[in-house]
Order: sequence, then structure tokens, then C-alpha cells
Amino acid sequence: MSIWKRKPLALLLAEASDSEKGLKRTLTAWSLIALGIGAIIGAGLFVRTATAAAQNAGPSVTIGFIVAAIGCALAGLCYAELSSSIPISGSAYTYTYATMGELLAWIIGWDLILEYAVGAATVGIAWSEYLNNLLVNVLHTSPIPYSLSHSPFQKVLDPVTHQVIEQGIINLPALFIVAVISLLLIRGTQESAFVNGIIVVVKVAIVIMIIVFGWSYINPVNHTPYIPESSIFTDEHGVGHSYGGIMGILGAAGTVFFAFIGFDAVSTAAQETKNPKRDMPIGILGSLAVCTVLYILFAHVLTGVATVEDFRTGGKEASVAFAIGKYMIGYQWLAQFVTVAILAGFSSVILVMLLGQSRVFYAMGKDGLLPRAFGDLHPKYKTPYKANLAILVIVGLFAAFIPGDIVGDMTSIGTLFAFILVCISVIVLRKTNPEMKREFKTPLVPFVPILGVLVCLAMIYGLGWTNWLRLAVWLVIGLVIYFAYSKKNSKLNNPDKE
Repeated sequence: MSIWKRKPLALLLAEASDSEKGLKRTLTAWSLIALGIGAIIGAGLFVRTATAAAQNAGPSVTIGFIVAAIGCALAGLCYAELSSSIPISGSAYTYTYATMGELLAWIIGWDLILEYAVGAATVGIAWSEYLNNLLVNVLHTSPIPYSLSHSPFQKVLDPVTHQVIEQGIINLPALFIVAVISLLLIRGTQESAFVNGIIVVVKVAIVIMIIVFGWSYINPVNHTPYIPESSIFTDEHGVGHSYGGIMGILGAAGTVFFAFIGFDAVSTAAQETKNPKRDMPIGILGSLAVCTVLYILFAHVLTGVATVEDFRTGGKEASVAFAIGKYMIGYQWLAQFVTVAILAGFSSVILVMLLGQSRVFYAMGKDGLLPRAFGDLHPKYKTPYKANLAILVIVGLFAAFIPGDIVGDMTSIGTLFAFILVCISVIVLRKTNPEMKREFKTPLVPFVPILGVLVCLAMIYGLGWTNWLRLAVWLVIGLVIYFAYSKKNSKLNNPDKE
């Protein structure tokens, strides 16, 4: 029983072609681009842009977006090669199993929980924040009480006495949206993709409107200096962040990197794509290209319209609506429209994240590294419903009880780690399986994958030691589970255990 045993490519490709017993192939290239945009434009753009400007980079958050986009593009080229060559559920987990063996596959599968499950929880928390914004500013009703829409770790202090005025108990709206979308995913991938497609059209239209209408409200003073001087900004939790200078830009890149998560979730749906060899590269790289352009323009407008202090104090998670309401006089309707559209947009992000996570659980369940039940498909809908239900519980607990900024940075570092292993997988597969048919080839191997690894490492460095520590603790917990359960139940290492 070797922890380095690799899953044979022939076996993976046989599983991919055996679609009669497996997942339904219903997705097209356009469905994949829409899924990618659906995941990419959401909490990252509407929430993390303001967070990165407040904590790390000020106006130079746009440069942070460019750094993050370069890292994503390099990793995206590697994802495109692997997902078109090995069109099977599981994304980075599956590619690592085929190239670097079971232990590293387990680590990346465990790490993807940080990306998709914790990412979905982060967006669920932001959804809750915007729901209250909708209730108060658009529908003019009372918000959901603070105690029922915030985690137990969040509280409101009296500015003078510093006494606790309100204390969170549970974030019920976040739990609600995660439950509704989990049930939609159990109903079917095609239905989920259709709902997502409608939301994407609305979301992109809103982003373009903010860019077009907001451009004339840019105050040049807010962009001076464009790259602030290096300093340390201490947030409300007492955590220090590198603000300004190169470290601020790298920190911003690591923070807004969360905004790009999504294009890789497209690769988890490879087994449900009609023509993965052609459609996967189009879906991954197409969604990434569209969103990068929108992101840089959006960040430029947002940091020009409002001040960094606005993002730190008044706006917080709802900074976009706050900035429009305060500075873009006459566009109150846009602030209201933004709130409605963002709620819908967040929903599509959660949908793609939960889709990605359930497909990783499905692949790991079929391999025996997680309980075999996760590999079971619904008899009627042909979706991994038990995996979806397990994820509903995990994501629901995160969304209900953990603050959003903590889980957001955990998601970024988990994804960056996954990207590094995907880039390495391309180099390894070129050496071990040079004869494998590659419908799409990553250019300039090994330089592009190595550059991808270096850019991702730079962003991990920018996220700071608190996040390195969280990742290390998470991986230690994962290793304990692997040696206690997964190694003994692995199909590859225990072929007799069927």
C-alpha cells in the first residue's frame, strides 16, 4: 500500500468515457463560459475589491487585479490542457492523482474544500449582508435582527464606552441560500446552468452600468497617490495588514484573487460537458478574459468614486451600494438595482462553488478516499445528491457561524495552493506521458507552469503569516483523516475492498 501510488491514466479515461452509468453530458462551451463568469463575478468583485483597497492597496488595487489575473491566466493555461486531456470530474484532485500519487491527491482534494466549500460560505455571508441592505434601502422594511444575521464572533461596540451593544448568534440568511442552491443542484446540472445563465446576463449588465455611469464621478484626489506609501493597517479584529507599496499590492492580489476563483470550477464539470476536448479551454480561458477586463475597469471606478476611509468604516461588505448612494447623486436607482442584482449574482457564485465541491467529493467518494456514499448518483436526476447534502451541512455551518473576512482569505490561500499543484502536474505529465493525446497544449512548457507557480507563491506570501498558519492547521487535520481513514479505504491501494 503506497501513499505515492498514481491512478493510471487509462483507468481515468475509461471512467470518463463510461457516461452511461455516470453523470449526464449536458453542458456546451457557452454554458461553461457562463458558469465561469457566474462564479467569477460576485463576492470577489463587489466585496473583496473594497476590502483589498481598505486593507492593502488603496487605488493600486487595480495593479493587484492585474497580478492576480496573470497568476490565473498562467494556471488557466495549465487547467485547459489537463481538463481537455483528462475530461473527468474532480479538477485538480484528479489531475494530481494521475501525476503525483494518492497522498498529494488527498491533500489537494482536502485543500479544494477550502476553495469551494469555504468560498461558498464566504459568498453566503456576503449574500446575507446584501439581503439586509435590500430590506432597508430598497424595500424600506426592518432588517433581519443583528443576532440572526451575524456569526457569534461578531459584535457591535458602543464607540464611547466600548460596551457590546449587539452580539451575533447565527447567520440564518446565509444558511438559507446555501440550502436552496444545494437543493437546486440535486435537481440537475442543466437546470442549474440555465438559472445561472439568466443571472450572468443581469450581473454583467450591472457591472458595465457602474463602469459607464461611475466614470464621470471619479475624483482624481482619491487616486492620489495611486500607490500609497508602505505602512501597516490594523483592522477591527486587531490583525495587521501590509498597506501600500509592493507588499500592499501583493496583499491586494492575494485578497482579490478570491474574485477570480471560478474559472477552475469550470474544470470540475468536465464529465458533464458534451465536447470537453474543445469546450473546456474555451470555457476556462474565455470566462477569465472577459472578467479580467471588467475587474480592472470596475476597481478603477470604485476607488475613484469613494475614499479608502469609506471602505474601512461606512461601506464594509456593502461598499458598492454605499459608494453609489453617497457620491453618485441622482443614481440612487442604480444603488437599489445593484443590491438586487448582487443578491442574484452571489447566488450564481454559490451555485458554481457548490457544483465544484460536490464533483470533487463525488470523485473522492468513488476512489474511496471519502465515504463511498459520496460517489452515489440520484436514481432519477443523475447528480451526486449525497455529496451535495454533506456539503450543505459543511458549508451551512461555516456560513452560519464564521465571519466572512476570515473565510475569504482562507479560500484564496487554498486556491493558490491548488493552482501550484496543477501547474506542476502539467510538467510531470509531459515527462511521464509524452504520448498522451492533448487537444489543447499549454504553451512554452515548462516556463509557463513554473511562472504560474512563482506568481501564486508571491500572492501566498502577500497574504501574511496568519493565513499560512490557517492553511498549515487545515492540512494537518487533513493528513490525520487521510492516515486514519482514507488510506485504509482507498480503492487504488485496496483493490479487494469493493
